Amino acid sequence: MPDRFANRRLIESLDPERDHQRILRVSSAYEFPWDYVRALEFALFKTYCVPSISGLLARTGEFERRAQKRYDDTALLMAELVDHGYDSPRGKEALRVVNRLHGRYEIANDDMRYVLSTFVYEPIDWLEQFGWRPLTEQERLAAFHFYRAVGERMAIRDVPDSYEEFRAFKRAYEEEHFVYHDTNRRIGQYTLDLFCSWYPAPRALTSRAVVALLDPRMTDAFGFTPPPSWLGDLERRALRLRARAVRRLPPRRTPRLTNDPTNRTYPGYPTGYRPSDLGAP
Repeated sequence: MPDRFANRRLIESLDPERDHQRILRVSSAYEFPWDYVRALEFALFKTYCVPSISGLLARTGEFERRAQKRYDDTALLMAELVDHGYDSPRGKEALRVVNRLHGRYEIANDDMRYVLSTFVYEPIDWLEQFGWRPLTEQERLAAFHFYRAVGERMAIRDVPDSYEEFRAFKRAYEEEHFVYHDTNRRIGQYTLDLFCSWYPAPRALTSRAVVALLDPRMTDAFGFTPPPSWLGDLERRALRLRARAVRRLPPRRTPRLTNDPTNRTYPGYPTGYRPSDLGAP
């Protein structure tokens, strides 16, 4: 019978600093692929609670014109880094695309640091609530070391040297910068509309279900009407039931990262595509 915990033992045998790329790939592509995708969706959503970030996105018009493409570009570029490694040929190509896209705009370093921090801690926070097993210390630290290395290659300055310091920066940044603004509402609504387009349920129901999973500070920053608390409680119970069911499944034998079938803009990716095909023209 397949060993459900073989990957966890492998991860625990590795060094979270030296082996961070391998650990994150096993964790995100084999152990928790569905959870990582959901958590990173909410991570990106969370960054739109910051007026300087939502304002830039509103000025580019990308979300208004082609929200699905922008989402797929971001998801696939990040997946390239995890799947192949940030110093691999495809990883370097993906980073060149990311840096080219960001280089078109004046973006505050703290905003860049904050977005980077969400890629570390939002999946960790999600998995602590809804993962089919607890994360290991190696997985948490590997995520920090991975994205810190990515940040260096993106010329993001002053990324803290420790897991705890970067977490503290993220919390303090949110305390200061999560405030309501019209552009938060606009970009948030475009994102909600995008999420709703993925499911057959009525749009109003899906929208309320998504908002019910946001924390109150996010709801306020977007200016969304909070759904009844029982809806969020029901969803969280359902996610925990899912985790219990996943725990009983055999381990995944094939990775899911760049080959995620939920990508809608680039059918069959990565077959026939390069990272340089991604991003706004």
